[in-house]
Amino acid sequence: MRDEVADQTDRWRLWAPVFFGGGCAIYFALRSEPAGWPLMVAAVLTSGAWLAARRFGMARRWTLALLMLACLCGGAAVAKLRTEAVSGPIAPALAEPTVVEAWVMDVDSPGERGARIVVAPVRIRGLAPEATPVRLRATVRGEPPAPGEAVRLYGILNPPPAPASPGAYDFGRNAYFQGMGGTLFALGQARPTVLPEPPWRVRMAMKINAARYALAQRIVARLGERTGGIAAAMTTGHETWIGREDLDAMRDSGLAHILSISGLHMAIVGGFVFFAVRLGVAAWPWLALRVSGKKVAAVAGLIAVGTYLVVSGAPPPAERSAITASIAFVAVLLDRQAVTMHALAVAAFAVLLLQPEAIVTPGFQMSFAATAALVALVEVWPRRIKEISAPWPIVAAQRLGSWLLVACTASLVAGMATGPFAMQHFNRTAVYGLIANLGTAPIADFILMPALALGATLEPLGLGAPFLWLAGKGVEMMLAIGHWTAGLPGAVQTIASAPAAALPVAFLGILFICLWRGRLRWLGLPLAAAVLVWPRPAAPDLWIGDGGTNAAFHQAGEAVVVRPGVRQFAADLWSRRRGLELTPRPEAGWTCKRSFCAPEAADAGPAALWWGKKAPSVEQLDLMCRSASVVSSRAELASLPASCAGRLVLDGVDYAHGGSVELWRVGAGWKAVWAADVRGRRPWTRQADPDFSDSGG
Repeated sequence: MRDEVADQTDRWRLWAPVFFGGGCAIYFALRSEPAGWPLMVAAVLTSGAWLAARRFGMARRWTLALLMLACLCGGAAVAKLRTEAVSGPIAPALAEPTVVEAWVMDVDSPGERGARIVVAPVRIRGLAPEATPVRLRATVRGEPPAPGEAVRLYGILNPPPAPASPGAYDFGRNAYFQGMGGTLFALGQARPTVLPEPPWRVRMAMKINAARYALAQRIVARLGERTGGIAAAMTTGHETWIGREDLDAMRDSGLAHILSISGLHMAIVGGFVFFAVRLGVAAWPWLALRVSGKKVAAVAGLIAVGTYLVVSGAPPPAERSAITASIAFVAVLLDRQAVTMHALAVAAFAVLLLQPEAIVTPGFQMSFAATAALVALVEVWPRRIKEISAPWPIVAAQRLGSWLLVACTASLVAGMATGPFAMQHFNRTAVYGLIANLGTAPIADFILMPALALGATLEPLGLGAPFLWLAGKGVEMMLAIGHWTAGLPGAVQTIASAPAAALPVAFLGILFICLWRGRLRWLGLPLAAAVLVWPRPAAPDLWIGDGGTNAAFHQAGEAVVVRPGVRQFAADLWSRRRGLELTPRPEAGWTCKRSFCAPEAADAGPAALWWGKKAPSVEQLDLMCRSASVVSSRAELASLPASCAGRLVLDGVDYAHGGSVELWRVGAGWKAVWAADVRGRRPWTRQADPDFSDSGG
């Protein structure tokens, strides 16, 4: 043990970004917004203490401890500064539909109810200019308008969605840091309008996004909607043309990560350009004698990564991947090894400095856990002895065997490193994901992504047809593997989320395995398995969604949804988080009308639901209270009939303050956990909490 501790001399610094990320995570885990000055003072004092300790030559154990403390405090301070820097207006939930006049910034991924676009509002009826959000995500009917168009939308305006259930992923927080101040559901077609010229940054962004969307349309026109939709998503990030069946197959087979532009895409595009340019320099003797082919290739790789980032629309996962890839190419330019833990640590620091909110996103967690695991695998992988005068068939067989072994091991290691995050965040495990990824890896690495890169580059010139045709064949093969894998028995397993503490423990266990050098690294294995083995609490007996428009109750291991097809995403998300299979309410045993649904007997279900905007009459409320132990009304209730005595009655006031709720039976009563209580009072929740104040504390 003493020898292994001594062997960590150059590894202790790798923990600095871990502590920095820990400071960011602590900030986001707080239930109330802290004041900024204590965080800044703590960061300055701890950093000064660390610098002073180094200046006066204190023992290394003290300087390292102070460094970690400074990183912890610095992470919290940077997260606070970032929160204040991106602060902007958040749309209120207006009582009536409104008119929005805006510029179309981009076409977003389609939602459950239609195509979606990102707009920059110029005017919103009913809101003052200073209360107008910077960006809105709008769901529109029919074909979405192209980026750069000025449109007039009539629809329902709401703040960004709250968590679907207490403790679930916070979509509102993600929207806050992306500058999305609300959502709009259009009630009609988007109509053209005339607006004043926008600022130059908005014009530039619209031109870039218009070019991206036009490229996506050309790819779809070349390859057809099914194949071209996948190719367009991998090139420009537009998922408009992907069918539901193909998307489900990609998810169930563990291949959905290929659709999201992230580390895999940046690595393939940057690596392809790097090796192609280096080969080209080496093939030209005059140039090879005068320049460093490796450094020229690194510059070309940087340009390729930057170009791909712009073409993809620069979503947060692509930005993080571009930073990581750029640091690797910069390491080559500085004559340093590109693939090392130290380079990964620098990349993590850079990402968290620019986007501290990334620490609580599944993409960042899975990306850096997988990358750290693969770099650790590179560090311990034995070096192959080069053959001398071996016959080429033997060499070819050895190379093929080595490639298969490396591919299997890398996929297995990356899958195990990302497994806890997939279980906790998505509650599903693709059982045959290793098989699917092994089958698609050579297709994506050597055919699909290089052909897409060349095809997308040459398509504006009208020369991309042969490369896009080849990419289309790669997409077809990938879809065939995905559908076959997803169709295997037991292809997807649903796993309930563990308590919130399990994921940080698993993250630390994975990092300890990756960062520690020596056999003691396996002490982190029990921690890494925390999400898998942590006991799950009992599932709630009842869930009522945000606003009280839908509910589901736990019955015989199933989540029975009261209103099938209404806010299906939220109901499905809750059922998967609790490890339950979602099933529709039976027709028999329920009385359901236009505005309410109530069980006819106690064993049919525990809740009666009123989703009408107007409050129920006394007779209607009396009927619901007589039939159910929990009565939910979307509207505010002024008074209750005598039959509601001893019943749990929730109305619009409760949902306005609490959001969604989970309920457990406790004796003759109910225990409630509200999403707002778990979420806390933070800047991204202020429209959901009428009493919220922007002042810290």
